Amino acid sequence: MRARYGVPLGITAVGAAGLAYAAGYEVRSFRLRRVTVPVLPAGMRPLRILQVSDIHMVGGQRKKQRWLQSLAGLRPDFVINTGDNLSDPEGVPETLDALGPLMDFPGAYVFGSNDYYGPKLRNPARYLLEKATGRHGLNGNAPAVGVIHNPWEELRDGFDAAGWVNLTNTRGSLKIDGLEIALTGLDDPHIKRDRYEHVSGGPEEAADFSLAVVHAPYLRVLDAFTADRYPLILAGHTHGGQLCIPFYGALVTNCDIDTRRVKGLSTHRAGGHQSYLHVSAGCGTNRYTPVRFACPPEATLLTLVARD
Repeated sequence: MRARYGVPLGITAVGAAGLAYAAGYEVRSFRLRRVTVPVLPAGMRPLRILQVSDIHMVGGQRKKQRWLQSLAGLRPDFVINTGDNLSDPEGVPETLDALGPLMDFPGAYVFGSNDYYGPKLRNPARYLLEKATGRHGLNGNAPAVGVIHNPWEELRDGFDAAGWVNLTNTRGSLKIDGLEIALTGLDDPHIKRDRYEHVSGGPEEAADFSLAVVHAPYLRVLDAFTADRYPLILAGHTHGGQLCIPFYGALVTNCDIDTRRVKGLSTHRAGGHQSYLHVSAGCGTNRYTPVRFACPPEATLLTLVARD
């Protein structure tokens, strides 16, 4: 009896323990990633950017709300929100409450697909199939039907009322202690809402520093920003792989970027130029897959310093 059933029962027990850890602990084990990026012109004082992403707020997530509120204690120079704030049509008030202390700081935002549409229950194995076929989101797949429409207008109005800059396929700027920070943003490439032709042309020459912002780090977008010589690109969307293998890493990215750059700081080359890319693993999950493994939820404090 032991020889016949011992191994399967052991595997089942390990799997159950892993699922309990992923759903009961790690998904609420919020972390702050700290990154230094050498991108500023010589002589410019350092800038501290707090990047929040992929909150996927669902009603009743009190610990997540308190943690987001506590990030205001970092006192960043400005905040960049790279989208997917919602995973519940009723989640706008709690999202705005959680981000309220951060909206006391200058900031800017782009939206992701989950800000526009509610999530649907789907087989996690489809992410592996999409990776194998190169068909992600609406990029090669049929348009979604019967989806829930989230009240993104209310979220936009709340951010705008706080003075955050809407970067939906447009440019904007922030004034930070006399410095002009130029921002160029795109709507979500995952659902083909990006319109690079509306913002092409490269950084603002009169600005002290320029950076690019997008939700999903699709290669066509990274290529365009890099070829236009943006020194830094901020993105989210990937959840860092969400379910990763210890000592190996992510299996999927939910877009066409490689798993090596699924989260954290890396570089991207295109058109004979190189940009720094930071992809946030985000601090939430789709409401139907509320688990993380070997990929804790996070926000990132990026310290920009002068180039070598």
